[in-house]
Amino acid sequence: SSLSSLSSLSSLSSLSTPSTPIMLLSVSRQALNRSNLLRSPARRLFSSTTRSACGTASASSRAGMATMATLAACGVVYHVSDSKITSFCAARIPTSGDVLTMGSPTKEKATGILFPPLCNAMSLVGTGVRIKYVFVKVYAVGTYMDPIAMMAVKKGGPDIIQKALLDPTYPRTIRIVMNRGLAIDKYTAAIVESLEPRMKGQDLEKLEEFKKLNPKVDLVEGAEIEMTIRGDSLLYKNALGGVGSIKSRVFTEAMCDVYYGNDCASPSHKEDVIKGIPKL
Repeated sequence: SSLSSLSSLSSLSSLSTPSTPIMLLSVSRQALNRSNLLRSPARRLFSSTTRSACGTASASSRAGMATMATLAACGVVYHVSDSKITSFCAARIPTSGDVLTMGSPTKEKATGILFPPLCNAMSLVGTGVRIKYVFVKVYAVGTYMDPIAMMAVKKGGPDIIQKALLDPTYPRTIRIVMNRGLAIDKYTAAIVESLEPRMKGQDLEKLEEFKKLNPKVDLVEGAEIEMTIRGDSLLYKNALGGVGSIKSRVFTEAMCDVYYGNDCASPSHKEDVIKGIPKL
């Protein structure tokens, strides 16, 4: 098929994700002509597709539509007309991880950082900012929840929702996007200092495991970190894309309290999440 030349959908994750809604209008052979794609960031994908489907105009059109659908599913939106193909790229939108953008991204208000609506098969429910020293906006943070797991919870009030947020049994991904550069040692130390008192002397060796999940490379603006919590398991994706895990119910409960407890890392994030869950 025309999609056989695409090795995998994940290879497209480096392309920028737009905020413009998908507009797939009439696609003609003229719109699929390679000369129209010379300045496109996806020209190799279109070229390989059109080479395999250049027999007739209808075959070319089908190849183009298939490619457009593939790019759209991976978060790359193109405005297609009979005369041109123009890409719309949104700045500072997270691009790593298992992100699938089928709708408009959400802008975190304080930093302007964009969060896609879906991540790791979960839905975005809220965003916020981590502020240090009163005015330093360190990073934006967003929470993605499993809509099915939250089906009963979302019908309850704020107290019921917060109780569920503190329970790691409810799967979620916590996605962090740096708003400024930060030494990795400072980042790791801050997380560990927040976790340790919450763990109450139990499974403290897991803190050392957590430190080892972060390579000794300082964080830069735009760096992304993902923490996916499912019961007693935490799947951690560091800023370089490395993946590791920690298995400890004590640890995951402490991490939930860091982001959703009374003394949380980002009150604006917690508030937005509580408001967003009923909308799932």
